[in-house]
Amino acid sequence: MLAVIRIRGSTGVKPRARKTGELLRLHKINHMVFLDDTPETRGMLHAFKDYATWGEIDRETMELALKYRAMIQGHKKLTEEKIKQIAGVSSYSELAQAIMDGKLKYGKLEGVVPVMRLHPPRKGLEYIRRQYGTGGTLGYRGKDINNLIRRMLVPGEDLNGEKQN
Repeated sequence: MLAVIRIRGSTGVKPRARKTGELLRLHKINHMVFLDDTPETRGMLHAFKDYATWGEIDRETMELALKYRAMIQGHKKLTEEKIKQIAGVSSYSELAQAIMDGKLKYGKLEGVVPVMRLHPPRKGLEYIRRQYGTGGTLGYRGKDINNLIRRMLVPGEDLNGEKQN
């Protein structure tokens, strides 16, 4: 399972990359989607590599993202009661495991907004016009995407509730 986050805006985007961003539902900066790791998806990400970063998400990070940032239609938080109604599982961890195993697709859950809106990362981003391997932010980052997502979930505090401003 891949997590894809849009890093750069829409000014000056090449037409092919613009269309790919629309197909991936990445319209704004700091939006994240979950995608299956297929050759077709990798090809789309290659066309959009100058505007987004992606990598393999682990179950714990997906569980935190579902808990803090998942929304249902009407701009309401996804609660465990709604998870039971929509997906038939009882908790965030079971939903994350079902998505990771391929039993459920996050973008296909009825009533759930397929895009997660994240906060800007604590301590900022690296250079946003370079690829990740050369000291930048863009492109494929592998398992390091989990650190970025955790920095983008809750603004100004770590996940233990301590202030980090």
